[in-house]
Amino acid sequence: MISNKVIKDTAYQIMGKAAIDIPQDYRKGIEFMVQKEDGLSKFVLKTMMENWDAATEDRRPMCADSGLPRYYVKVGNEAKFEGGPIAIERALREATAQATHDIPLRPNRVHPLWRTDHNNNVGINSPEIDWSFEPGVDWIDITTVHKGGLFGTDYRMLFPGDGIDGIKRFFLDTLVSFGKRGLACQPAVVGIGLGGSKDTTMVLGKQAACLRTVGEANPDPEIAKLEQELKEMGNDIGMGAMGFVGASMVADCHIEVGYTHTGGMPMSVHMFCLSSRRATARIHADGTVTYRTDPNWFTPYMRRETTGWEE
Repeated sequence: MISNKVIKDTAYQIMGKAAIDIPQDYRKGIEFMVQKEDGLSKFVLKTMMENWDAATEDRRPMCADSGLPRYYVKVGNEAKFEGGPIAIERALREATAQATHDIPLRPNRVHPLWRTDHNNNVGINSPEIDWSFEPGVDWIDITTVHKGGLFGTDYRMLFPGDGIDGIKRFFLDTLVSFGKRGLACQPAVVGIGLGGSKDTTMVLGKQAACLRTVGEANPDPEIAKLEQELKEMGNDIGMGAMGFVGASMVADCHIEVGYTHTGGMPMSVHMFCLSSRRATARIHADGTVTYRTDPNWFTPYMRRETTGWEE
């Protein structure tokens, strides 16, 4: 049985890894962009990589604004753990408070009205915990993502008649607006949610931005084709790193979809900034832990269309 202590200790460890160490898939994407850029945009990209190296060497957060820490928990159907889901939530909240103090993370969480701040990134509905499940396994995956919570997100209710052209238009409108107004720290991983209800499309878009790796295509070949086309369009609007002139606004583009109302096509756009902060740990049934940077969140089970499920 997986103990509460192991869950808390593991969550604490990935909090540090996410805040300090840039995932290798994102870094490789930036290294590729450096080869194509020049001028100030190239200089900024190189400086970014030097900053990542310094953060790892000094064991300090890569960005002073450490975002809003949150968790994505995937529980194996055969997993046995102490205290049930309530105990997992408590362990994650305790790990967040401890990591905020120790790393340290900036205590960004305040009450929306009274601005109450507990200085630990814990409060009402904070940190967020998203749950999913996986058949036939006995492990628990915990992913933490530290995403900024102010800008870099937009939503629009499109309609079936808008089609692919409408998707492209909203995508470009959003990127141009964010770039001109300084509402995103690019190059960013852009996540797009299509379909579902309004709240679902927002969730899907954020997951697409934060929980897929650079270079990972959607398994649907037509969606993968659209992802690549949008990435190329985003890098052709004339904006580079941190708003300078260039061609490096989009490190990658990911799309996730959900079945929606027949009369609509809701769409959300989310930008996961150049401090691409995420880390994952798998807690095995015997209590051992393995760490990685690929959340592997969108499994075939997550994308199932059928009523039932067969391996």
